[in-house]
Parts: sequence; structure tokens; C-alpha cells
Amino acid sequence: MSDPSASSASAEPLVLRESRGNVVQLTLNRPAVRNALSAAMIAALRSEFTALARESDVGVIVIAGAGPAFCAGHDLAELSRSREPMAARQIFTACSELMQEIARLPQVVIARVHGVATAAGCQLVASCDLAIAADSARFATPGVNIGLFCSTPMVALSRTVSAKVALEMLLTGEMMAADEAARVGLINRAVPEAQLDAAVDALAQRIASQSRHVIALGKEGFYRQLEVPLSQAYEYASALMVRNILGEDAAEGISAFLEKRPPTWRHR
Repeated sequence: MSDPSASSASAEPLVLRESRGNVVQLTLNRPAVRNALSAAMIAALRSEFTALARESDVGVIVIAGAGPAFCAGHDLAELSRSREPMAARQIFTACSELMQEIARLPQVVIARVHGVATAAGCQLVASCDLAIAADSARFATPGVNIGLFCSTPMVALSRTVSAKVALEMLLTGEMMAADEAARVGLINRAVPEAQLDAAVDALAQRIASQSRHVIALGKEGFYRQLEVPLSQAYEYASALMVRNILGEDAAEGISAFLEKRPPTWRHR
């Protein structure tokens, strides 16, 4: 979580956007407070997501942090200024909606993590579809240390790692090293910090080279099947396979495979 004494004032945009072909990087831009998620930053991210959801030429979204850290959680200075239940509810509800929007985006979302990702910052990592971190990065849900249990980060965390790993993180607030985060599945892998950008870019470009239609279909299907019992999951997935195989890109992909040539996707 962020230092309550740090200033969140900035004349810079709260979220920076950079396009690299069909990959877009969104950079959290409050480095002085380790990119604490203020209400305004949450709104800025949600606005970017709304716009990107309509951009059919974008295949992958990368979320990064400016300065020395990825994201240190909610802005405690902002939260402490008001003791009104409604004000706090609005912030936590908006943040929860932001996390859910990541799963609903048609693009794959990759977290590029350096420094620390704590509390809601750790929640953001867990909510992204994929995550690559510098080997020096650390992760924690340390709210318990200041009398504020990380209840909303708990939702994403418990759906990403095992129950016992999640509970230990939530109950102790201790930092987890990047190699351990990779071992328990919080991130996909940890790489030397000097190689972080190259590793993220390689993964993003690999995914972006596929059919955007198929990736969007697959991502939607992945999250939907997780929410239903096994028999319903197979029923849904079978219908999804039928829908997929009758599409133009599946026809092109199969033809290209049989003809031993690279596919030319209609939706790329």
C-alpha cells in the first residue's frame, strides 16, 4: 500500500498510452506514490479499457508502472480523508469493476511488473490474464499489518493461487519474491530486470500475431467455463468449438496447416 504522507498531485496524465503496432501499453503514472490507485487513476484506466474494447486492431494490452514500482495498492491518503461509508464504497466498487473489466476485454492483458505489487497492486497482477515480472519484484497483500484486511484483493488472489497460498499472503502480509510468485502461479515467470521489456514484448507479439477473433473467443470462453460446473463447462466449450471451427480464421488456419504454409488471418 502507498505511503499515506506522499502527495498524489501530478500535472501528468494518470495513465500513459503507447502503441507498438497492435500492442498497446498502458503505464500507471503516479511514480511519486508508487502508482497508488486513486479514484481518478481507476477512472482513467477504466476509460482506456472502454476505448480499447472497441479497437479491433489492438490484440494485446500491457499494463506497466512508471518509476520504481508497479503499483502499491489503493491511495491511503485519499481513503483516509473521508470516513464516509459511501465514499469508500464508491472507490472499492470502482476498483472491483476495473478488475472485472480486464476479464471482459477481448484483448489479452499482460502485467509487466517491477518493484513492488502490493494490496490492490497485487490484485491487479492477479486479475491480468498473464504476468511477467522482474526477478527483483516483490508481491504482498499487507493490509493486515495496518488493520485493513485485503478483502477485495483476496478475490483475485484466491482465484489465481491455491487457497493456502492466498491465505498465508493475506494473513501475514509478508512479501513474496518473484521466483516464488512464479512457482505458485501468481505470475507466469520472472526474468532478469534488464530482460523484462524484451520478455513482455516477445509474449505480447506472439499472442498478437494470432487471429484476434480466435483469441477473443478463447479468452471469453476460458473465463466463462470457470464459472460453471464441469458438465456445463463441457457443453459450453463444445458449442464454442462448433462456433470457432465454422469461422473464417479456423478454415484458413486448417488450410494453411495442411498446405504447409503460414496462415493469413482475416482478423489480425
